[in-house]
Amino acid sequence: MTVITHDFVNAREADSPLDIVPVAGRIGAEIRGIRLSGDLDDATVAAIRAALIRHKVIFFRDQIHLDDAGQEAFAARLGEPVAHPTVPVAEGSRFLLDLDSKEGYAASSWHTDVTFVPAYPEASILRAINIPEAGGDTLWANGVTAYEELPDALKTLVDNLWAVHTNDYDYASAFANAPTDRINYHKEIFASTVYETEHPVVRVHPESGERALLVGHFVKKFVGLSGPDSQRLLAILQEHVTKPENTVRWRWRANDVAIWDNRSTQHRAIADFGLQRRTLRRATIAGDVPIAIDGSRSRAIVPDQQQTLEAAE
Repeated sequence: MTVITHDFVNAREADSPLDIVPVAGRIGAEIRGIRLSGDLDDATVAAIRAALIRHKVIFFRDQIHLDDAGQEAFAARLGEPVAHPTVPVAEGSRFLLDLDSKEGYAASSWHTDVTFVPAYPEASILRAINIPEAGGDTLWANGVTAYEELPDALKTLVDNLWAVHTNDYDYASAFANAPTDRINYHKEIFASTVYETEHPVVRVHPESGERALLVGHFVKKFVGLSGPDSQRLLAILQEHVTKPENTVRWRWRANDVAIWDNRSTQHRAIADFGLQRRTLRRATIAGDVPIAIDGSRSRAIVPDQQQTLEAAE
């Protein structure tokens, strides 16, 4: 395993066969001249994966040809596509998640996808269909540079700290200004089955060896800390993750595709588009169980989940 260090700026890769244009100083790059599909050759797929690990989130403009079936076929080239554990798939698809904000409300809080289960997704592939004339951008944050820049005292604390993640969280804060019935409807679906999992606060990336902060809005509390202390510490860590220097903001156009490494990032949709319609579809790639610095693995803390996890090992 080669450990990547971040003395470099988020720069072009001289050895990559792809046309890669960095977007922000620490995270994010646009890849040009690629037509995403299930027919991409192995060398191109490997180069895309390498760019994803390096830049954390990669963007592709003008994928006009890509429909639901094409998105699913491309996802299968990157890994094993999986459906969301609680939300039904988009109509007519096998595993795509429909993110349609036609009612003018969207979840807007920093998170890493599906961290309430042990083997949460490796990556996500988001395709833009309907995009507001103004607003509706998405932000991504680099959990690796956030960890690297922590003061030594905070690193000492988080290196051995664990957090409980759950999908039974504060939906009202995520759906700001949404009516109560809309919030309750979303919670009934998203938390139709409640999950809780303990993850290390610092995850070691299985491919790059990088250490990244693993927090976000699914964190319920830190193991060994009270609820109030957990919330104060979470706020401190989130401020480090989401400081402007660690982020990239993408202005969507219809037919754009964004792919992010869900093992080293957080993201947030910006709900500033009022009643304009915003529709995207997400494919998700199966991940592995995170490993802490000391080699310990994440664990479900609901008994039947733990039994399922052990049976799969």
